[in-house]
Amino acid sequence: MDYLVIVLVVAFSVFSPSYCTNADANVSDVPNTRPAFVNVGAHFAFNSSIGRVAKTAIELAVNDVNNNENLLNGTKLVLTMVDSNNNAFMGTMKALELMEKDVVAIVGPQFSALAHIVSHIANELQIPLLSFSATDPTLTSSEYPYFIRMTHSDVSEMAAIADFVYSYGWKEVIAVYIDDDYGRNGISTLGNALVSVGAKITNKAAMAPGDGPSEMGNVLASLTSMDTRVFVVHMCSDAGLKLISAAKDIGMLSTGYVWIATDWLTSVLDSGLLEADDMNLLQGLISLRPHTPNSRQQSVLRQRWKSLRTANLLNVSLNAFGLYAYDSILMIAHSLNTYLNRGEKISFVKQCTLSSARGRKSELATLKVFEGGAQLRKIILQSHFNGIAGPVQLDKNGDLMGSTFEIINVAGTRFRRIGYWSNRTGLSITRPENTATISDDEYHIKPKLSDIIWPGESKITPRGCVRGKELVIGVPKKTGYQEFVKVNGSDQVKGFCSDVFIAAVKLLPYIRYRFKAYGTGDSTPNYDDLVEQVALQNFDAVVGDVAILTNRWKIVDFTQPYVESGLVVVVPVREIDSNGWAFLHPFTLEMWCTTAGFFLIVGVAVWILEHRSNQEFRGHPKQQVCNGLWFAFSTMFLKAGKTMSTLGRAVLIIWLFVVLIIKSSYTANLSATLAVQQLSPTIKGIHSLVRASSPIGYQTGSFVRNYLSKEFKIDKSRLVPLDSPERYARALTLGPNKGGVAAVVDELPYIHLFLSKHCGFRIVGGEFTKREWGFAFPKNSAFTADVSTAILSLSESGELQRIQDKSLKIDSCKTQTSQIDSNKFGLKIFWGLFLVTGIVCFIALLIFFCRMICLFCRNTHRDIENSKHCSHALSSSARFVKSFARFIDKREDGERKERLKRKRTEKKMDLEFEMCQPEPLGSLSQTFPVHDAISPL
Repeated sequence: MDYLVIVLVVAFSVFSPSYCTNADANVSDVPNTRPAFVNVGAHFAFNSSIGRVAKTAIELAVNDVNNNENLLNGTKLVLTMVDSNNNAFMGTMKALELMEKDVVAIVGPQFSALAHIVSHIANELQIPLLSFSATDPTLTSSEYPYFIRMTHSDVSEMAAIADFVYSYGWKEVIAVYIDDDYGRNGISTLGNALVSVGAKITNKAAMAPGDGPSEMGNVLASLTSMDTRVFVVHMCSDAGLKLISAAKDIGMLSTGYVWIATDWLTSVLDSGLLEADDMNLLQGLISLRPHTPNSRQQSVLRQRWKSLRTANLLNVSLNAFGLYAYDSILMIAHSLNTYLNRGEKISFVKQCTLSSARGRKSELATLKVFEGGAQLRKIILQSHFNGIAGPVQLDKNGDLMGSTFEIINVAGTRFRRIGYWSNRTGLSITRPENTATISDDEYHIKPKLSDIIWPGESKITPRGCVRGKELVIGVPKKTGYQEFVKVNGSDQVKGFCSDVFIAAVKLLPYIRYRFKAYGTGDSTPNYDDLVEQVALQNFDAVVGDVAILTNRWKIVDFTQPYVESGLVVVVPVREIDSNGWAFLHPFTLEMWCTTAGFFLIVGVAVWILEHRSNQEFRGHPKQQVCNGLWFAFSTMFLKAGKTMSTLGRAVLIIWLFVVLIIKSSYTANLSATLAVQQLSPTIKGIHSLVRASSPIGYQTGSFVRNYLSKEFKIDKSRLVPLDSPERYARALTLGPNKGGVAAVVDELPYIHLFLSKHCGFRIVGGEFTKREWGFAFPKNSAFTADVSTAILSLSESGELQRIQDKSLKIDSCKTQTSQIDSNKFGLKIFWGLFLVTGIVCFIALLIFFCRMICLFCRNTHRDIENSKHCSHALSSSARFVKSFARFIDKREDGERKERLKRKRTEKKMDLEFEMCQPEPLGSLSQTFPVHDAISPL
């Protein structure tokens, strides 16, 4: 930037803010017709690896444009190229020299640092700069409106590197860069990209532009003491190769290291300028190359390039930056054609010069402003076409849209593509142009990248860091529940919680640690104080049965929970007194009486419905009563005699369903009553415990004391600390009247373990608050996410459950944690079933009697031949009831035979009457009353 200040002072000392209007202005005299030629410039370093390729690509592009009569309609491009010599001062001078040639646009500059300087001059002279290799993101600023980027920006490249780092789980990288605008701004962009994926740059190593291998080696040597082993190199190709050589000399390209180079490395590899020894130097390196989709135009250009190399006219191969340089010329040609088609002219005007102190004019007075520069810039930003490198379209800031990259791995004497990166798909093995038909969900199934050969010819993915400092892990020295955490001596730790931590850390071999006990061992320490030690940096982490609470979360970070917990209430239980009448306990007296009554009701109903048609319900009255009772109570065993009538079957089906429900309920309740203990009736859960005034036990050092006093307003004088399962059992057994407690409130994992060894107690109510256990780390610790990921891996693989089964043997009294209600079942539970049964019986009997009455009247009418009204013949009620009873008592089969016999007799009598021509039936009915016709002789 010092050069920038010098140049701007010189330039602005001779440039006037307004254009000259006098006759000496020397305005270019260009006719309104299309010009025969237009000057364009190119500004890059001829001897650089990119410059060698760009020089030939630009010359070929200009030649192709001039040979295409349809592109500029006869106008030719006149190319002027200047060498920046990879020097900021000389590059600036060459840029001024180039602008004296009345160029309408310049392809370049090649380097970002130089582009910052030249862009200020281009702004004043209104000459668009189309750079094919300057990737500094800050050049997109509105400060440089005439800078057009025909290549990718470092924003997209650094995003690709961040995704690559994230995909391998690395959290820290070391950035090595050239100390200029290009290097500093690129690494700043990398830092932002890494933060977005949960990683960061731990160290930045800046190399001066003129440093040699020895100076670079000294800087790298200072980095060997760091834990991080992932390096990102962002510099120009010449300096980058020197750096890799220095790293090789001090053993930093061995197994365990990761080296990621930006696109400077692939530009060298694609140029074909490296010897075999240089390739051996680069073994295991990762680099990014701009992806250029295959096309017919590109294939033709590559074939022409190959022909030139075969003829020994070229000693470099075509790379992506050569394609971008070719497209830069095409962009100028397409935009100029549009510009000229609109009738615009190519004209330049001089700036008013200032006299020097000695009255002489400056040599810079020959610089002119391109009057159509603003219009041409606007056309360039709006242009889009299919170039050699792919679709060419710029965004509003002048950056090339749709940047994609190939991930390159150097292995052996060659380099190979292991995948791609784009903004849409991220890392993928699928070519970006082939992803339009692939859904986003499919990317989660496909592999991210192919296998990689790392430095040291290793196929094992490096951890990204070495074992750093030894972490001091605090563990509580408890007096009870040592199945979770048990400290032997000062650093020997066993138990479920420590086993989970050790298993998780085995998946993270770069972590070194040692346990350190917290507490004296005489009593369980306060866990809030233990967690606070992490915030005070006395411990690097805390491992134990530590619940995740809001007040703790404010001062530390917790890992992924490895245990789900919650508070419960435990009370003592008593045995039910067993006696000979225990089998009556499941039902209330009301329920027993109702059930017995319905057995009789259903039995009577079925007997009535089946009596006429079922032989089993006929016979001597005493036999019928016995059979009816036997049928009714046999349904208790879901068995019944044979039924003949449809109505009887309907009643029986409903009743058997009711009996099934009652029997199942009776069996379940009786089993619970005889085999399971019954809860103490005084405390049913947390709310009844709060209302009582009895003492409550809790685990010493637990958060339960503060929680109960704050959330449930329980007086702290009621809370009794207990530090072991044995004291739990003793206090609960004594009870509140003998110096014990009425209940204990603690977390569910402890209670499961307690009940597995003490069978005289049980949980009442449910969990009234949810908690989880986790490991505590300092705020923003990188280990938090790593250990959390390891815990998830243990959970998904089932290893976490196996550790729990091994460390916490919960067997004998585990079933007592289930809550079984053994209260008696009353009529209010089953009244609906009985109501349905009663309604079905009533309807069936109603249908039966209606049918019988109809049949009775019909049969009686036929028997009375001389009667006019059936009711007149049965004027006596008693006689009617007896006749109806006899009718019902008749067996249905005998009645049918009698009915058929009667029909045959009637037919015979009708025939005799017809032969004898008897008097009409009406006269007989007038002579003989109906009741005399059926009276006995």
